[in-house]
Amino acid sequence: MDLTLHIWRQKGPKDNGKLEIYNVTGIDTDQSFLEMLDVLNENLIKDGKEPVAFDHDCREGICGMCSQVINGRPHGPHEETTVCQLHMRRFKDGDEIFIEPWRARAFPLVKDLIVDRSALDSIIQAGGYVSCRTGGTPDANTHPIGKPIADYAMDAAECIGCGACVAGCPNSSAMLFTSAKVAQLAVQPQGKVEAVQRVKSMTAELKAQGFGNCTNHYECQASCPKGIDVKFIAKLNREYIKALVK
Repeated sequence: MDLTLHIWRQKGPKDNGKLEIYNVTGIDTDQSFLEMLDVLNENLIKDGKEPVAFDHDCREGICGMCSQVINGRPHGPHEETTVCQLHMRRFKDGDEIFIEPWRARAFPLVKDLIVDRSALDSIIQAGGYVSCRTGGTPDANTHPIGKPIADYAMDAAECIGCGACVAGCPNSSAMLFTSAKVAQLAVQPQGKVEAVQRVKSMTAELKAQGFGNCTNHYECQASCPKGIDVKFIAKLNREYIKALVK
């Protein structure tokens, strides 16, 4: 498979940046998208050129580090799939592929395809945790949780914090990410203790980090590689209204 790649190259935050064209040949359809970029970088290094900088870590679809916008879609054209789990069989020989970084004011660009997503960490640090003592492993079984609640919490906990929801949203909103973290803890006994302060602190940090508002475009849900549902945004809004009257 031979491909033409249009890749965003930017030396740093102060550089203007531009799309540069690269040709790669002999790509196997069983290779992942990141392996295809590895081949490109090996060729660039052999030619004495600077390789393309991009984030990656687990390459198993569970960490969300592999953040790239491919042909205009966060994580590429295949639904509920991270870039590292996207395989070249999803493309055709001769395709032109456009590869860009996450674009959001809260995600400043570091280099090429790498952006700083620590704004999401700041939201978690504002309250996305349980600080009360919950005991050891045996103690968990002394407070049984109904299956519907457990399933709801696990669905929210699937969020890997990659930021695709932000990249896909026309407002660069992080409401889906924040709501998943709030909802996951709000329905569990150990999370209810700090629910009021949590939703106040996390929504305040959401605004402080420069993310936009949610205006119900649903692009966040469409972009999410883990299929996080927008129903959690409704839960976040309910938790916030309850917190205002307490």
